[in-house]
Amino acid sequence: MTVHSGGCHCGNIRLSFSSALDPAGLEIRACQCSFCTRHGSRAAADPNGRLSISVEDQARLQVYRFGMRTADYLVCRDCGVYVAAIAGEGDDARAIVMINALDDRDQFSREPVAVSFDAENREQRLARRRNAWMPVDIRRS
Repeated sequence: MTVHSGGCHCGNIRLSFSSALDPAGLEIRACQCSFCTRHGSRAAADPNGRLSISVEDQARLQVYRFGMRTADYLVCRDCGVYVAAIAGEGDDARAIVMINALDDRDQFSREPVAVSFDAENREQRLARRRNAWMPVDIRRS
């Protein structure tokens, strides 16, 4: 496994994305919802990998939910960087990482695939995330 580190601009949120996949070959998705479009989202996940998130100051973490309210979108309140999205809780939590928040983002060189999930119902959305997103743990100080 290779570990790709990163986080928000001010350092309050730190990321550690572990994957055995070659970053240059990993599929990058550009969700076309209004939130992701406005953030220039380039998201990735490795279902066999893992995302670890640490938050230094919980008060500076913005957890945003919208639409079907099936995921938490993590944004730093201070610097505004969107770092990840998490669906589920505890051992069932799954996540995607924002490639733009990784220090070695240039290694993830594949052109993003535009995706739209507007046709999904709630159950389909949750099932897709369980299968395609990766395990995650979040440590809050």
